[in-house]
Amino acid sequence: MAEMESQDVAEPMAPGEASESGARPADREGLLKHSREFLDFFWDIAKPQQETRLEATEKLLEYLRARPQGAEMKYALKRLITGLGVGRETARPCYSLALAQLLQSFEDIPLCSILQQIQEKHDLQKVKKATMRPALFANLFGVLALFQSGRLVKDPEALMKSVKLLQTLAQHHSHLQEQPQKALVDILSEVPEATLQEILPKVLRADLNSVLGSPEHLELFLLARQKVPRKLEELMGPVSLFSDENVPRLVSVLKMAAASVKKERKLPAVALDLLRLALQEGKFPRFWKDVVEQGLLKKQSWPASYLCFRLLGAALPLLSAEQLPLVMRGDLIRHFGEHMVTAKLPNQFKFAPEMNEYVGAFLEGCRADPERQLAVVVAFTSVTNQGLPVLPTFWRAVRFLSPPALKGYVAWLRTMFLRPDLDSLVDFSTSNQKKAQDASLHVPERAVSRLRKWLILRLVSIVDTLHVEKEEDVIEEVARFCFFHSFFEAKKPTSQIPETEQRFSFPLESRTREAVGSAFFSLLQTLSTQCRQAPEQTQDSQPWTYRLVRFADSLLNHSRNVAALTPFTAQQRQAWDRMLQSVRELEATSSGARAKAAAFQHLLLLVGIYLFKSPTESCDLLGDIQTCIKKSLGEKTRRTRSKATNPQEPPWVEVLVEILLALLAQPSHLMRQVARSVFSHICSHLTPRALQLILDVLNPEKNADEDSVVVTDGSEEQLEGAEDRSSDGEDDRASAGEEDSGDDSDDSEEEDRDADVDQGFREQLMAVLRAGKALGAVDGEDDDDDGDELGDEAMMALDQNLASLFAEQKLRIQARKDEKDKLRKEKVLRRDFQIRVLDLIEVLVTKQPESPLVLELLEPLLDVIRRSMRTSSTKQEQDLLHKTARIFTHHLCRSRHYCHDVGRLVGTLYAQVERLVQQAGRQADAAVSLYYFNAALYLLRVLKGNAAGKPVCKAPKKEKAGSQPKGPEAAGGLDLSLVTPIYSSALTSFLTRRNSPLTVTMFLSLFSRHPVLCKSLLPVVIQHVTGPARPRHQAQACLLLQKALPTRELRVCFDDPEWEQLVSQILVKVTENLRTLGEAQTKSEQQKELASLGLLNTLFRTIHQEKLTVDLTAVLGVLQSKQQSLQQRECAAGSSRLFDLYWQAMKALGVQRPKSGKKEAKEVPSVTQNPVSTKRKKKGFLPETKKRKKPKSEGPAQEEGARPAAAGEQQPPSTGKKRRNRRKATVPAQAQAKQRPAPAPAPAAALTGPGTPAKTPKPKKKRKLSQVNGAAAVSPAEPAGKKQPQKDLPEKGVSGKCPQSALPRKKARLSLASRSPSLLQSGAKRKKAQLRKARKP
Repeated sequence: MAEMESQDVAEPMAPGEASESGARPADREGLLKHSREFLDFFWDIAKPQQETRLEATEKLLEYLRARPQGAEMKYALKRLITGLGVGRETARPCYSLALAQLLQSFEDIPLCSILQQIQEKHDLQKVKKATMRPALFANLFGVLALFQSGRLVKDPEALMKSVKLLQTLAQHHSHLQEQPQKALVDILSEVPEATLQEILPKVLRADLNSVLGSPEHLELFLLARQKVPRKLEELMGPVSLFSDENVPRLVSVLKMAAASVKKERKLPAVALDLLRLALQEGKFPRFWKDVVEQGLLKKQSWPASYLCFRLLGAALPLLSAEQLPLVMRGDLIRHFGEHMVTAKLPNQFKFAPEMNEYVGAFLEGCRADPERQLAVVVAFTSVTNQGLPVLPTFWRAVRFLSPPALKGYVAWLRTMFLRPDLDSLVDFSTSNQKKAQDASLHVPERAVSRLRKWLILRLVSIVDTLHVEKEEDVIEEVARFCFFHSFFEAKKPTSQIPETEQRFSFPLESRTREAVGSAFFSLLQTLSTQCRQAPEQTQDSQPWTYRLVRFADSLLNHSRNVAALTPFTAQQRQAWDRMLQSVRELEATSSGARAKAAAFQHLLLLVGIYLFKSPTESCDLLGDIQTCIKKSLGEKTRRTRSKATNPQEPPWVEVLVEILLALLAQPSHLMRQVARSVFSHICSHLTPRALQLILDVLNPEKNADEDSVVVTDGSEEQLEGAEDRSSDGEDDRASAGEEDSGDDSDDSEEEDRDADVDQGFREQLMAVLRAGKALGAVDGEDDDDDGDELGDEAMMALDQNLASLFAEQKLRIQARKDEKDKLRKEKVLRRDFQIRVLDLIEVLVTKQPESPLVLELLEPLLDVIRRSMRTSSTKQEQDLLHKTARIFTHHLCRSRHYCHDVGRLVGTLYAQVERLVQQAGRQADAAVSLYYFNAALYLLRVLKGNAAGKPVCKAPKKEKAGSQPKGPEAAGGLDLSLVTPIYSSALTSFLTRRNSPLTVTMFLSLFSRHPVLCKSLLPVVIQHVTGPARPRHQAQACLLLQKALPTRELRVCFDDPEWEQLVSQILVKVTENLRTLGEAQTKSEQQKELASLGLLNTLFRTIHQEKLTVDLTAVLGVLQSKQQSLQQRECAAGSSRLFDLYWQAMKALGVQRPKSGKKEAKEVPSVTQNPVSTKRKKKGFLPETKKRKKPKSEGPAQEEGARPAAAGEQQPPSTGKKRRNRRKATVPAQAQAKQRPAPAPAPAAALTGPGTPAKTPKPKKKRKLSQVNGAAAVSPAEPAGKKQPQKDLPEKGVSGKCPQSALPRKKARLSLASRSPSLLQSGAKRKKAQLRKARKP
């Protein structure tokens, strides 16, 4: 590839060469850039990403359109033709497609020349054997490119040459298989009839054996028969493909075609063409029976079966209503049903999705023919396995049915449910079912029961796919049908009730009726949620539940014709009538309370319908609900907690809450939604006692002895009881073990039996063995006296006793297992009930976030989170934990609204804050502790927001910082005398305890929300920066200060003198910590050093930004004294983070970091090396303007580079960036040392240190520390020696690897030297002048 590029890239340069030599470099640079962009297109064309290929092809075409006559076109054609034969198989189609689009865009390019270039580039006669396969594919893809361009059928000469080339390629079957013949058929299918008549004798042999020899030849024959039948008859004579002697050969050809498309998973075109030919000639029954069912399915192979399935799906739009039964009631559809039943494994291919696409396309395409739609849908539904249809109950293809076909299908389902016609079904049994000897599996009653359960679920699922406003009558028909057969039976037919006009041919079993009732309530949920309509779209502006209730009332009134399965008692009938009366009264409610009335109406109607399912419980609920509704709608204003009309009678809210809890205990999603909707309207009237009823469900300790709430699982009712926690844990472990094992092997049974053996059973076993004298030496007798064996009768008696004993033990073991399983199920139901009850709490905190009752939710929710954190082993426990945490975090703590009227609860809230903070510090898990800490912050937010009448602390200006509010006013309503001790003790515990669950993030959140409280807690943090605290705690204290000090909210709480004093105090503490800098041995000590330096840098930023008057001489002396040890530590251990923080602090003090000795050691030998080695190796193309001119004499340059250059000496011309950088490091130091004024050297030498030049830019206008602290400020490092660093300067600057005592340069912002600004300014000017002279060549 690289060789090809190197040859061809030079070609485009020829037309663009410039005549003048002066413009040549610029032109060459432009051509290079031009060609690089051009070459990248071909790399992108071969990439596997389709978007990249298409984009590259489009860009290439745009590029060539701008240069249609240039050399780029020639190169592009040559490159694409070459790419047709590359070794990567995935790249060949990419180049073929790009070539096709290029030929389509540029029609002036002759196809014959392109085909000739392809044959010359990939000549099959000259190519070697090793490259034969790529050459063959190159010719094939070249012809395909010509065909895809759309121009091949218009060029007869190129078409003939392409046909000849494909015939030549067809001889290499081992490489190309049938691809050339397929390409030939595709090409000939597009040519005109005249051209096909001319080409046909050359491509099709007049031999039927050849035609039936391969799918491609047969497809070519069928193409000719369709387009030029007369020419074909002249060539081959009359041919009957469906004759007796040709049918077996057709079957073999179709099997070959099925095997060829096994990976593609598509229908071969030859099969569909044969089907069309059979329909055209009127031989479809023979084709379907002999070729498909008796031929392809005779020896079943999955490729042939899948071909038949696809042929069935493709034949649906082509068949008439009379031909459909032949296809839909034969062996093929039965075989398809067996595949649907047996293909259940995950890695097994399933044809059902593909068949659904075929059926959906057919139904969508023939909406105008409802008869054929109904016939196909009924036929697929009739394919059953021992009475059970193979299709799923929810079938998306039904949504394409037209309204007449839909009504017909629903009518067929209802008729089949009432009077099942098993003879009309295409029923089958799998091989395993046939082997089963159980006669009960083949009785018609079982098939009818299976069919009816499926039919009722299909009726319900149809409603999910319908548009309510269009098929409202169908929905009502299905709902009435399900409700009637769930709770009623017909006595006499009547025209007023259509459901009574048909009787059951097979009696309806009780289990089937239960399934119908369950399906009805599922339908009711769908109608109440997904299919909820606008009032103007429903009949009589009523919801679906009300319409069903009216239908039920009409059934109850027709007692002569209809009988309820569970007749109502007088009391229940009165409850029903009162319910209807209440619903009518709710309809007449004023518009202001219409939403509330609608929720109550929905609840009444739903409980009224449940009156048919559980009459006793629903009757009691209806009476209580009606009483609560009357009282709630009669209240004008919200009743206070102390007011009650009757002290002995519970408030209506509490009664209604108990009713909602009872409804939530039922496993009904509809009940859950209704309870949530009703509670959203009554939560504003909630009382503490009503809230406690909800919270008791979440607390297993408080509701241990309560039996009021019954949790059901749909089949049986189990009371909520309490069991000991330890036994719960043991039961959970035992039940989990039983679940996980899941096998009934002998080993597991023996282990369970051994685990359940107790001492009593052992004693009983020993007693039985002693009685039978089966134990030797049990009474101390010798072994010799016990040698006699037991008699037969004694052995039989012993066996009977042992058998009875072990049978009793087995029963006891089974009873224990049943008890454990019962407790486990109760626990699962209880957890599920708690998850549903959390819906009510979520509604409360969402709808009434400002209610004082919300404050009572904190600790119960925290208890749930704490318990679930410890026992969140199952998915149900995790769901409970996640939902509780979401409600607590997002809906409660992060809510924008909160309680603003706590009244007399202030003292209680402060006590609760203290309790929560203490519990946060006692938790074993930091995640749980975070929830408790956030709860305390939420209460602080409530307490702070309840002081709206008090003046709030405003951020004062810096000039008037002395007028800052103090005390409770500054705290925004918080009583600091109560809050500060709480968090002070927590902070002390955090900074002293070894394993505290509290974290730095928690206190930072507290500081950011309550800066005044942070001000009160800062002394505690400062106290633990140093002293006897552990290094880890000192690091945490430093981190707290580092994050808290830069906050603006904290700054406005301090006066300027207080703030300056605070910064000075912290600086003293940090300086004391830094005296041990570089001596860390443990990880905690290293963290302490990092945190101390981070805090120090924060203090420096604060001092600089606010221009504080702080003495930094002490900390500078400490830092300078630790420089050498830190440098040694960096070289040894590589602690770069600590070193960076150190020099960041030194830079803030005006001392800059020296250059690394490692870099100098690497750079200097490169200057003194042999001049011959300085010549760089030529790498690639470089323009003439960029080439660097070499100096005339290299010797002096090397000598000058080996020693530091003086300020006034002439420097050699620049030869690179590294040499300029190296000269920057050497020239200014010596130049400044020579020309510096007399008063400056002493302090400069003391501050800069050995080996480090001092950089002195212009001073700023800010106040200097030298001016703030006094005019005669002297550097603390001045007595350290002045002459020795100057002596060692050149030596260390050249060969030192790790400078041991080099002090950095000063910064202009903090001038710690004792010289005037004028001297600094003059020194800076002289330094700049020296730099300018050094850069001149």
